[in-house]
Amino acid sequence: MRTPLFCFRFLIPLVCALLAQGCISQRQLPYLQSTSYSLAQPQETVAARPVYHIQPSDVLSIRVQSVQPELNDLFNISDARSLGASDPSTLYLNGYSVNAEGQISLPTVGKLQVGGLSVEQVQALVQQRVTSFASGANVLVKLISFKLTVLGEVRTPGRYFVYNGQANVLEALGLAGDLTEFGNRQNVKLIRQTPKGSEVVLLDLTDPALLRSPYYYLLPNDALYVEPLKARTSRANANNLGIVFAGISAIVLLLSYIRLN
Repeated sequence: MRTPLFCFRFLIPLVCALLAQGCISQRQLPYLQSTSYSLAQPQETVAARPVYHIQPSDVLSIRVQSVQPELNDLFNISDARSLGASDPSTLYLNGYSVNAEGQISLPTVGKLQVGGLSVEQVQALVQQRVTSFASGANVLVKLISFKLTVLGEVRTPGRYFVYNGQANVLEALGLAGDLTEFGNRQNVKLIRQTPKGSEVVLLDLTDPALLRSPYYYLLPNDALYVEPLKARTSRANANNLGIVFAGISAIVLLLSYIRLN
């Protein structure tokens, strides 16, 4: 019959093996690993910046500036409740939502087809329509629904709003507090919404070619998912086994005490 002491001796190498599997190599952690980088001379990398085209459910901020206060008040949506508020959701109170047909509705101007256009093209279209009502008016159009979702092995997963016209993968991960030590830097999933549905591409953060990837720059509504390393599971198993190991150790000590007495 196998005694608790035998189990105690058997579990020691097993726990050590699991702990060894839970260790993470230093080579798995650094981003953009390359031997061509130098302290003396920077290495230039060219990456294409994608142009985002307006889609249904986007929200646009449209501001009209002119010498006619009545015209400004007509187009510039304002809500006293949102003044000074820091909640990103308040921006929607001052924006124009794009409907399922890709249209927005402006006062007096009526419906405008903006779906499929870039922000710059929307600004030119609204400028043309508003100028017909008042010469010299200036139109500013911005996308205020630029949000990204970062999930998985990051320190603070969640949804983040970008108050800029452009964001890249590293910036998005920075918003989420960077990857944890258990994040798989060689297998990050980028999920992007397209008119046909969704597309998924894998990104390798350790490869300098990431900077040249067409997916280095993110688009509104993109989502990043960081997979965990196998060490995460091994470490969890080692912790669970450690609890069992501690219980058996207590039993062995108790039996030893009883035999001695």
